[in-house]
Amino acid sequence: MSFDFSKLVAIAWGGWTTIWPTQLLAFIWLAWLASWVGASFWQGRTKKQVMTLESSRYRLPIIAGAILFIPSAAEVLGEKPLWVFGDAGVYALALVTLAGISFTWWARIHLGRFWSSAITHKEDHHVIDTGPYRMVRHPIYTGLITGMLATGIAVGTITTILGSILISFGMWQKARMEEVFLSRELGADAYGAYRRRVPMIIPFLPH
Repeated sequence: MSFDFSKLVAIAWGGWTTIWPTQLLAFIWLAWLASWVGASFWQGRTKKQVMTLESSRYRLPIIAGAILFIPSAAEVLGEKPLWVFGDAGVYALALVTLAGISFTWWARIHLGRFWSSAITHKEDHHVIDTGPYRMVRHPIYTGLITGMLATGIAVGTITTILGSILISFGMWQKARMEEVFLSRELGADAYGAYRRRVPMIIPFLPH
């Protein structure tokens, strides 16, 4: 018996990905994901990293949020949007999403080979305070949280909104863990001075 891949595709590409203009949000995230995974080979050698069990404190809410965030989750549960934006509103939120993920790439370029998907200490690691790192200490998380929340609001289903909140919480938790790790690894004086100058995730906040 042959497997019908069309059914698998229909499940994967369902929900808000089938309706324009929210479909545009899926295209934006897929393009970001493909480019991000492709660039994952651009990183230096790891000297030390947070253990897997400890990292579950931020990984679990991110994974749970991602499951809820995928377009087919609301379709499987038979959810309807809590509100429906007009085309102009969705396009505006798509621009916010695009701005958020563009911010992540600006940060990724400045971070260079020090980037990692885990909390790590790379060889020759030092404090980066150029580009978006002059505005916030964790600009990749700032951009992702902005894009996720904008997408959740645009789609308007409970699963997507809850998923975006869980992912954002996981990013915030990861940032807090990085603060402790980097202060210990890079030195309280060097990283502490940076923390006193620059807010953690939200730009322009007192710190």
